[in-house]
Amino acid sequence: MNGRKQSGARRGVSTLLLAALLPLAPAAAQQSLPLDKPIVIKVVKPKNKYAKFQGTVLHANVAQITVRGIENELAIRTFPLSQELSDKMLKIIERGGYQYGDKVTIVFDPVTQQAVKIKGKPSKPI
Repeated sequence: MNGRKQSGARRGVSTLLLAALLPLAPAAAQQSLPLDKPIVIKVVKPKNKYAKFQGTVLHANVAQITVRGIENELAIRTFPLSQELSDKMLKIIERGGYQYGDKVTIVFDPVTQQAVKIKGKPSKPI
């Protein structure tokens, strides 16, 4: 007899739940996405466009600069210079340029890996 009472109670709850949700079905069917208009999603802009790499200079010329990382001495990276930075580097090289061991911070574009700015003073020529 207990089985009959429980199944009747379950049936009553199911019927009550179905009756409560039935008026919501037509409203849910009417709220479909419009297919003729594009869905606009807000694009998140990165806070900082450029990345930085701190290290000591191994080699520098007009076209590129090779730097060993300060935090990880096994990290050696070579950055090609942007056109504007290449013009500035030519002037720096005429005055002696960056020497082995100069501490610099390279500001670079993470997509192209191209150096945009070099922070740090070149040492006096040998």
